[in-house]
Parts: sequence; structure tokens; C-alpha cells
Amino acid sequence: MIKDSSKLKEGQVLKVEIESLNDRLPRKILKQLANNPTGKLVGYKMVDGNQFGLVLELSIGKKQWFFEEELSEI
Repeated sequence: MIKDSSKLKEGQVLKVEIESLNDRLPRKILKQLANNPTGKLVGYKMVDGNQFGLVLELSIGKKQWFFEEELSEI
């Protein structure tokens, strides 16, 4: 789990903690993440009033956002 995303750099490769996702993603993406649970940090997304997500570019070329607790540094 990432505790302070302000120290991350754009382009940094992060690992998706699949067991933390709670099935909120489509099955196709979950299946891809099971094969390769990494992605490159490409940005941030405001997801509610007091929390934001990290946007990763996955190996399939799709961009997907994740909460900090769903990711870890490699």
C-alpha cells in the first residue's frame, strides 16, 4: 500500500494489489492484471471530496485509476 503518493514520480512503475480491488473493475481488466499486475504512473484523478486516485497505464495500453491502498511501489 502506498502511504504518501506525493513522493511518486510520473513514469514510475507500480504494482496493483489485486486482492485489494474488491471487484470494482471489469473482468477483462482483472484478468489482465492477474497476468501482469503492473502499470506506469501517468497522472492523478480526483475521485471524491477528500481522496484522489492514481492513474496507471497498463501493459494493454488502457489507462485505469486506482486508490493508493490498491497499489504498492516495486
